[in-house]
Amino acid sequence: MSDVNGSHEAIAELRKRIAGVLRGKGDVVDHVLVAALAGGHVLLEDVPGVGKTTLAKAFARTLGVGFARVQFTPDLLPQDILGSLVLDPERGTFAFRKGPIFTHVLLADEINRASPRTQSALLEAMSEGHVTVDGETHPLPPPFLVLATQNPSDHHGTYPLPEAQLDRFLMRLSIGYPSAEETRALLVARKNDDPLDALSPLFAEGELVALQERARDVRFDDRVLDYLVTLVQKTRSHPDVELGVSPRGALGLFRASQAKALVDGRSFVAPDDVAALAVPVLAHRLVLGPEAKYAGRRGDAVVRSIVRDEPVPV
Repeated sequence: MSDVNGSHEAIAELRKRIAGVLRGKGDVVDHVLVAALAGGHVLLEDVPGVGKTTLAKAFARTLGVGFARVQFTPDLLPQDILGSLVLDPERGTFAFRKGPIFTHVLLADEINRASPRTQSALLEAMSEGHVTVDGETHPLPPPFLVLATQNPSDHHGTYPLPEAQLDRFLMRLSIGYPSAEETRALLVARKNDDPLDALSPLFAEGELVALQERARDVRFDDRVLDYLVTLVQKTRSHPDVELGVSPRGALGLFRASQAKALVDGRSFVAPDDVAALAVPVLAHRLVLGPEAKYAGRRGDAVVRSIVRDEPVPV
């Protein structure tokens, strides 16, 4: 893939294959693909059984990279994810045994059921790109994508992620229940075989990393950059918001917009790219004031209102 058009063709085929497994959820597939190309991680907030594991497996198989799943529980320890030192009885020395985080696509299932200490261990590794155990640093293999799932906050036995940890996720998404037509199509498609079994690798080793680098070369004109900065600034001055979008969040929207342009086959970012990604990239980073919380306001509604009221540059 030597140019944007070649990249677009390969990405389009990737989207087609994954969307064929997760029927009716093309927008979710697109957003996760954008996150992967931007080098970010995704928090899927949804009830069990709507296709989160299927989505993660489909991405890993089509990309031709490793996949691991960790079920988060209250008794899960950091070393269960990161790895630990184990005694080699033959040599009489300790060696590092890698945990499941040493993969390319990691499904962290029900992350808010684990203790804050265990959550923090995963999120630090996501942010730093390496794991430190007993003073020794072990780099994680690129590409590295975490798809973390979270039950709705009103479910019993959960530990809500603190705002500082939510900020580590590039996007927060919801798959949602399929429609009646989508449910019927899903049942027919799985009557005999699992569509996942038919997926084969589309990308060669290292190709996703090359696409991530290509995304960073996508042009960002000053007028579009000013539009992005204005949206971010308005989250900080909004009357319903106590804490607005951080610089990390602004950079996340910048990188995601570049990735979306590449996915759509363009060498430049359009204002619509920024507007389309504002809610999934920014909303979960907002800390609303007590009055807004009491009134039932949500971060996504705040970001939508900011995008709606801000003129799009032409």
